[in-house]
Amino acid sequence: MSDYKLSVENLKTTIAEMGERAVIAGRQLALLNTVEKNQCLEVMAAMLEKEKSSILTANQKDVDNGIKNGLSSVMIDRLRLTEKKISDMANGLRQLIGLEDPVGQVLSTCIRPNGLEIKKVSVPIGTIAIIYESRPNVTIDAAGLCLKSGNAVILRGGSESIHSNIALTQCISMACVSAGIDSNAVQLIPWKDREAVSILLKMGQYVDLVIPRGGEQLIRKVVEESTIPVIKHYKGVCNIFVDKNVNFDAAMKVIENAKCQRPGVCNSVEHVLIHNDIADDFAPILAKKLIEKGVELRGDKIFCDMVPSAKQATEQDWYEEYLDLIISIKIVPDIEAAIYHINRYGSKHSDSILTSDKMSAEKFMKEVDSAVIYHNASTRFTDGFEFGMGAEIGISTDKIHARGPMGLKELVSYKYLIYGNGQIRT
Repeated sequence: MSDYKLSVENLKTTIAEMGERAVIAGRQLALLNTVEKNQCLEVMAAMLEKEKSSILTANQKDVDNGIKNGLSSVMIDRLRLTEKKISDMANGLRQLIGLEDPVGQVLSTCIRPNGLEIKKVSVPIGTIAIIYESRPNVTIDAAGLCLKSGNAVILRGGSESIHSNIALTQCISMACVSAGIDSNAVQLIPWKDREAVSILLKMGQYVDLVIPRGGEQLIRKVVEESTIPVIKHYKGVCNIFVDKNVNFDAAMKVIENAKCQRPGVCNSVEHVLIHNDIADDFAPILAKKLIEKGVELRGDKIFCDMVPSAKQATEQDWYEEYLDLIISIKIVPDIEAAIYHINRYGSKHSDSILTSDKMSAEKFMKEVDSAVIYHNASTRFTDGFEFGMGAEIGISTDKIHARGPMGLKELVSYKYLIYGNGQIRT
């Protein structure tokens, strides 16, 4: 990504040229068979492993610059690559190889009374634009998923990860060339100019779908400016409800994992609801464990009376995605109150019930309106890799086309193929 700025007109021209190249590359990708796509994915994985040192060197420049520029520890965590993370990226590509090709699947077929045979067949979407912040692994996830699903992709990463994204994109380009695939199948917008995003979002003649990944501010900007369909989630306000019939030790471990393992990600828990019948016993023990982990506690009046060190939660707190070692805890009278609270304040991302009561679990899972709902498990599993997708292109809280972690099957559309023998409509 270059430090110099281009004029708006030059940006428009250059991004349009990228769009044209993406469309051409996408047409080639759409015709590739599964073996050809899998061979390219294997070459990409091997290239990542081969270039591990140069990738880490580039990433360290970004980390150093991020620290110098005052990025938060959460952002640095998202930005930093390690040998394990690079190995995980390569393994994610190889997992894609073992997954079924989503292109060319016959989704349905029927023969009409007039003899017309109608087939509904899955096809690539076309060209996808991915706009993202911080996490360099998105570059590889997006490239692998789009290639396997036959889509060209235009990437626009954040300026904080410029060196990492350039190094990773170079690996992808080398892999494509080595596998005989158009290197324009994966392109990175190499300028810091913010106008580049606004221009890309108006390029509907080339781009078929936009997927933003990052903070709420970025995603809202994309939605407001785009003339192209957008799949997204604004934030992850994840809740856990602790029912009255629950194993205390197991519940403690789930909540600790959901909050503390990686607090800066969208599937970490932000709010815990505790059934009033067990609150006197459960809440103080939970508070002690979370405080020992460095978690700041906020709560409603009932919880704060039980745990005097907790701060009083405001109305706004229940809407918050903290992305930090902060959690808000509320005591609720019953499961109905928990469901109401989650449907009102949550973001429809991921929510969990901890209970040994099967009927309560079924009620919660049926009535909570979220993309992913858990019974006796951490919300941290809302992730394409954990769902067996190989990787994910993002998580959607929309209800049209894609919902929850988005993998290969969410990156195809369909068309109808009609076979006749001279039929005409009368």
